[in-house]
Amino acid sequence: MVISYDYTVLAGTQGHMNHKKIDRMLGLAEQWRMPLVFYAEGGGGRPGDTDRLGMTGFLSENALLARRCAEQGIIFVGPSPEALDLFGDKVEAKTLARRCGVPVIEGTAGPTTLDEAREFFASLGADGAVMIKAVAGGGGRGMRIVEDASKLEEAYARCQSEAKAAFGSAQVYVERLIRKARHIEVQIIGDRFGAISHLWERECTIQRRNQKLIEVAPSPSLSHALRSRIINAAKQLAAAAQYDNLGTFEFLVDDDAIGGDPAFAFIEANPRLQVEHTVTEEVLGVDLVKAQLAVASGATLASLGLAQAAVPAPRGYAMQLRINMEVMDEKGLTKPTGGTLAAFDPPSGPGVRVDSFGYAGYKTSAAFDSLLAKVIVHSPATGWPDVVQKAARVLREFRIGGVATNIAFLQAVPAHPDFVANRISTGFIDAHVAALVGATNKIARPLFFESAIGETSTPSKAGEPVTSPPGSIPVPAPLQGTLVAIDWSARGNRLPSWNR
Repeated sequence: MVISYDYTVLAGTQGHMNHKKIDRMLGLAEQWRMPLVFYAEGGGGRPGDTDRLGMTGFLSENALLARRCAEQGIIFVGPSPEALDLFGDKVEAKTLARRCGVPVIEGTAGPTTLDEAREFFASLGADGAVMIKAVAGGGGRGMRIVEDASKLEEAYARCQSEAKAAFGSAQVYVERLIRKARHIEVQIIGDRFGAISHLWERECTIQRRNQKLIEVAPSPSLSHALRSRIINAAKQLAAAAQYDNLGTFEFLVDDDAIGGDPAFAFIEANPRLQVEHTVTEEVLGVDLVKAQLAVASGATLASLGLAQAAVPAPRGYAMQLRINMEVMDEKGLTKPTGGTLAAFDPPSGPGVRVDSFGYAGYKTSAAFDSLLAKVIVHSPATGWPDVVQKAARVLREFRIGGVATNIAFLQAVPAHPDFVANRISTGFIDAHVAALVGATNKIARPLFFESAIGETSTPSKAGEPVTSPPGSIPVPAPLQGTLVAIDWSARGNRLPSWNR
């Protein structure tokens, strides 16, 4: 049996994981008499197969939960608690990389004070810039780029606040910013008997606000030599950590580095199944979720046909595009949307896959991430333009009504000449956001029939004035929120607070 976090489990568990919340979740396992498997998959949830707890606690990366499952005889589907401890601390993960001789980005050596951050920033010279990161972070949370030393203090405080709220720890560290970077990650799988295989790489360079938006497998950017170096580094780290389930080892490739083959550096490992695992599945024909469950149940990689020599080469290209309930303005600011789906007709056909829990009549919830659906296209052709063209067409076939999404924005990305030519970096959207938003008004006509479907919801638009009741100040946010407390007073007397 499998227990996955659904509405029942999520109710009352927002925020970082602690003893009380873990007790409640394991109590549900006992109550439901499902003690065999606790399925803690990062990137698995509703409505778009995304992990809301990944935003607020990383259930699938929680070493305490893994240990408690073992104590109660519940199988935790994921790596060992020791691996979760190691890779849940970004500083410790980088220390392991140094011991293994794997390159890392220059930065502070551990949890960093504001004065230490200032000192490191100054050491980079006049053209220096830094990235502040949460020590226990991930998923783009607790991260800020700082290119002006005068803005370091504000960014530092915001990262600390965000990290504390999301991960339960306000500790941050600082790295040199790689301005022209490509984001490459290697899919690793290990079994409980010491065998480790790589399942090739993905490229996740197209991001907004440090969060992935479009993912591709394999990377169309790597030379054979650089691919081998990165994959070998990932396997070396996994072996050193005695890694024993699915995991992703992530790297940045510096296109500005001097030399014939670009430099690369390890940045972090995510010890869980990633949202973008789908593209690896499509090019290899391997069910990663099934493999993850089998390994957790004691299967060997050899018995699953996943010993390294048996892993096939990628067939063509696969691309995943994340359909989010959000709109973006010309400055790159996103505004969350929500409501009831009046229409939800996903595309279909050969080489087209849509992972979602959406359906007509579904009422969206702020208890989950803004991801509504994942559109995955696969082209067996070896040319990069083939999968780009297929993705562009499939997006035109997706009909969603009642809730505004980023589909039009996503259509503008594969239509951009730099994307088609693969001249991109992690700063691509920031550099072209005004042009991309402007292009949403000129996108190709949709390839479906409109009909009278009673769409009563009016999607909001980015850039609309934000209003609030008299005497209050509106504070726009890029994500939907949940009301957690209300404080009020009458005639100067403080009244009891209400808490969610």
